[in-house]
Amino acid sequence: MPFRSLETADLKGKTALVRVDFNVPVENGAVTDDTRLRAALPTIHFLSSKGAKVVLLAHFDRPKGKRVPEMSLGFVAEPLSKLLEQPVAFADDCVGADAKAVIDGLEAGGVALLENVRFHAGEEKNDPEFAAQLAALGDLYVNDAFSAAHRAHASTEGVARLLPAYPGLSMQRELEALDAALGQPQRPVIGIVGGSKVSTKLDLLQNLVGKLDKLAIGGGMANTFLFAQGHDIGASFAEKDMADTAREILEKAKANTCEILLPIDVVVAEKMEAGVASRTCGLGEITDVDRILDAGTKSADRLIAAIAQCKTLIWNGPLGVFEIPPFDAATVAVAKEAGRLAKSGALIAVAGGGDTVAAMNHAGVAGELTFVSTAGGAFLEWMEGKALPGVEALQA
Repeated sequence: MPFRSLETADLKGKTALVRVDFNVPVENGAVTDDTRLRAALPTIHFLSSKGAKVVLLAHFDRPKGKRVPEMSLGFVAEPLSKLLEQPVAFADDCVGADAKAVIDGLEAGGVALLENVRFHAGEEKNDPEFAAQLAALGDLYVNDAFSAAHRAHASTEGVARLLPAYPGLSMQRELEALDAALGQPQRPVIGIVGGSKVSTKLDLLQNLVGKLDKLAIGGGMANTFLFAQGHDIGASFAEKDMADTAREILEKAKANTCEILLPIDVVVAEKMEAGVASRTCGLGEITDVDRILDAGTKSADRLIAAIAQCKTLIWNGPLGVFEIPPFDAATVAVAKEAGRLAKSGALIAVAGGGDTVAAMNHAGVAGELTFVSTAGGAFLEWMEGKALPGVEALQA
């Protein structure tokens, strides 16, 4: 996709409206994880250093178009100011006289955070009038919130149609990583899709079997596929009503010459809890009381060998119940090898989605993979092959 580059923008003396994702975890009015604040720093620093006024647009929680005091973004200004090492002005509205007064008061390179855009009903409705009110505050628009790019809201899509629009530095890095993984990947490409339910990842699986050379299916989803193939899965979680759908996906994969890798051995226990007795067994050795909670060593080794034959890996969802050792073993083993290959330059490895990020952190490889997306819903919709309104609106 062709995008304008911020590097080419005339920024001196201009006001840049920057959509960021500051929907951060909070406890007692304090930010408990500043990852999303840090993600915005490169773009803010870049714009500021070029002499632009930087005006931040963000949402927090779900006020549903009404002013809810406890959902104000005011608490973010101080921690952001510390990270930036410069003052951050706060406006108690995101449009109108209050916002304009704060912006007018900024010097070149100054930074302001506007109040929660979702305090206005026009935000989630992508109301043209509200988008125009936002656009009136700036000279150009920068979207640095890929995690909100699957929403066609006024601050993610509407404003981008009214001002010269650019991806921010974090957004650009994400788009380049995703393009390298699925857009124009180096082949062969392997995917890993885990998680509990086939039903929540149907679109994803349907899209991937048409694009990948190999696809490994793990987690509770794999149980459904094993059941669909006629294996006895004991007391394991599975969506048995999705068996026909699983078989259709396997057929589609075959038609597209996409090799499907399902577990060939599994780790089972009678309960899903820490300290419980567990064992590794073949698919024909599962008893009525057994619950499959991880892929076995042979399955992990086979997947590691498959990854070694590929140039690109895209990963969404763990292979087992990684939060409870020892059911993290397959996820950790495969993640460590993917990290090693990516670090050596032999593999482009892109991972994303909530559980996936936690699993990569658990395995200690988040910093070794080519890219780890924290975008959640937007990452999944992109993997499903869906257009993301906030990205489409940035195309030059």
